Amino acid sequence: MNYFSLNHNAPDVSFEQAIVKGLAPDRGLYFPKEITSLPDSFFEAIGSKSNVDIAFETISPFIGSEIPQDELRRIVIETLNFGFPLVEVEKDTYSLELFHGPTLAFKDVGARFMARCLGYFNRNGSDQKNTVLVATSGDTGGAVASGFLDVEGVEVVILYPSGKVSDVQERQLTTLGKNISALKVDGSFDDCQAMVKRAFTDESLSDIRLTSANSINIARWLPQMWYFFFAYRDLKKSGKPIIASCPSGNFGNIAAGILAKKMGLPIDRFVASTNVNDTVLRFLEDWNYDPHTTIPTLSNAMDVSDPSNFVRIREMYGNDKTAFAAEFSSYSFSDGETLEAMKAIFSESNYVADPHGAVGYLGLKKELDRFPQSIGVFLETAHPCKFTDTVEKALGFAPEIPESVSHILKLDKKYHEISDYSGLHEFLTNS
Repeated sequence: MNYFSLNHNAPDVSFEQAIVKGLAPDRGLYFPKEITSLPDSFFEAIGSKSNVDIAFETISPFIGSEIPQDELRRIVIETLNFGFPLVEVEKDTYSLELFHGPTLAFKDVGARFMARCLGYFNRNGSDQKNTVLVATSGDTGGAVASGFLDVEGVEVVILYPSGKVSDVQERQLTTLGKNISALKVDGSFDDCQAMVKRAFTDESLSDIRLTSANSINIARWLPQMWYFFFAYRDLKKSGKPIIASCPSGNFGNIAAGILAKKMGLPIDRFVASTNVNDTVLRFLEDWNYDPHTTIPTLSNAMDVSDPSNFVRIREMYGNDKTAFAAEFSSYSFSDGETLEAMKAIFSESNYVADPHGAVGYLGLKKELDRFPQSIGVFLETAHPCKFTDTVEKALGFAPEIPESVSHILKLDKKYHEISDYSGLHEFLTNS
């Protein structure tokens, strides 16, 4: 499988090259040259397939012969060594829990998959290391730090916005040490992401083998389609049209879901549920892509005004209004609405949602009002303990903290502070 740049001004590359480069030389995101349709027999038999079987069969066409089948299956098995429960919170309304991995966030899947693929491609050893450069609005940093910890031949540099991630999230990326470095940035996530993109095209850094582990990287992004296959398998027996609502920040999950649909997955509609950073909602209304200054919210991992993966969605819909309208909606919600949703979910089912999941729930309920004969799933993207203050504000108690997180609360944070691109450049050239 080859990949092309969505800026259409760079050579096509292999899967391995796309991972290592992260971003194309023309600063475009990579996208597969072909999307293989799965046979009807795959969906007819999906009810009896395991998570590993589904993941292996759906990812294989995007890798081809670059990783042998037995090695790829091993990578998938090691990536998916935890569950993805589907929990009914109301009639025809389900939460797909994606937080049962080591850092309690959906990004564990992509980070673990990418780390293992990169490890395979580095298997013969090299004197030159890969430097994984990543920006995080919350959970990406911790997942990448955990996924790449002690991976031979890889150094990890994580940029995160000062004061705009939770204490647990910050500790997950600042307490590991070893081959993991954290840079606290005086700015927003969009500032962090802009620095990462700039570094990839900075010729003065050409001696450093930079790659990214944000969802801009094809190996981080592609595995996110698995969530939608898992949900469909478990909801298929209802016989109802399925709506998938995604709390959307950088739009990686929803873009991966649409990719799954292009492969044949029978999801009827997708909902991009956002906080007040509503660039995509406004785009759908007036067809003018106009990112505003990012506004901090309680759902901080979604505090993104210029979502990188939206360009992949536009590619899959041919940038056509009719194609968007046929299966894609977006809604925006305030912090007040988010807190009320957390209360309502707990009151209805004794279920504790995190603020991002609550935004996804709100978007799903709006879409179910439009399509009442459907059944819906919203993505619960992170464990509520990562947002203790917000849960306590909404529900009056703090969520239980799993042991996998509680031990880091006793560790010291270690980070470097930077304020602009020159600080990142200096760190990369001197480290």
